[in-house]
Amino acid sequence: MATVKICGLKTVDMVRRTAELPVDYIGFLFARSKRQVTPEQAGELIRKGLHEAASVSRPKAVGVFVNPTLAELEDVLAHAPLDVIQLHGQEGPEQFRSVKERFPEIELFKVVSVSGAATGQVNPGAQLEAYRPWVDGVLLDTFDPEYGGGSGKTFAWSAIPAYLNWCREAGLPLLIAGGLQSDNVGELIREYGPDGVDVSSGVETDGVKDFEKIRTFIERVKTIV
Repeated sequence: MATVKICGLKTVDMVRRTAELPVDYIGFLFARSKRQVTPEQAGELIRKGLHEAASVSRPKAVGVFVNPTLAELEDVLAHAPLDVIQLHGQEGPEQFRSVKERFPEIELFKVVSVSGAATGQVNPGAQLEAYRPWVDGVLLDTFDPEYGGGSGKTFAWSAIPAYLNWCREAGLPLLIAGGLQSDNVGELIREYGPDGVDVSSGVETDGVKDFEKIRTFIERVKTIV
């Protein structure tokens, strides 16, 4: 069964209600975005939303960053107890190594931005092999020239099998983001079988998180065996 990550939550009530559903990750954006939160806000969302939710298994808290310094990560973690750091920028293998060595108890996800058009021949090994010792998961998202990701658009899913094969060989989970919603997530999972899916704008109405859309999205994913 695929894991589910709901990203970009900004209120305690929405975090708490979402955490009571069978969701695996809840993401908080520290990168420039309309969904961006401060370290202090994220700390409150995690403590009052995640930690006080009446769920049997608490979702993991994911911090989404673009090209952060170690000092910036330390500042966030001083306020917000994250379980996962997701790096969404142009961070090189050495930066991943530094982050992993500094925070060995925290999982580290590498985001790969994929073109929305036909991808042609992809070579995941060339992109990812140098990161392998330091990452705990890989996430594919649609490339966005302004933010790097989070565009709400799908990429060419034909690229997925090559990345999935590489991740299987490396023993790493592969998550898919970009333009997902309840109407297309079933097709993605049935045809390509990723380990997990990540959604933000696809569970919003007029730019605001919609609990019924979140609930429906999670139900669609969790009913596919």
